[in-house]
Amino acid sequence: MNYVSLIVKLIGKPEQSVFEDNISVTEIYAKLSQTRKNSTDIIVKLSVWGNLAYDIVQYYQINDYIVIEGYISLGESFSEIGNITNDKQIEISVFKVYPFLLNNIRANSSEK
Repeated sequence: MNYVSLIVKLIGKPEQSVFEDNISVTEIYAKLSQTRKNSTDIIVKLSVWGNLAYDIVQYYQINDYIVIEGYISLGESFSEIGNITNDKQIEISVFKVYPFLLNNIRANSSEK
């Protein structure tokens, strides 16, 4: 089974692409929340398709925590030196997103 349900912190700006048949995909990098103090950060690449891709760009920003549901896979990760593949990159195809902890700056500015 490769189905996952995770809480992640958005660490990158969403990059949205639209294909010829008007299908949208948004890719964004996120960090898995860690419970141990000395553990290394795990960075994952999220791919969101269709109408949900527009919602990601419109409603979420860097440093927001979201709950995602999707399917996990391993993709190739390219190193900075000579594009040699050394590691695997975790990729998640997201099909459900729920807000968990949104950035307070945005919430406070909308009240004024």
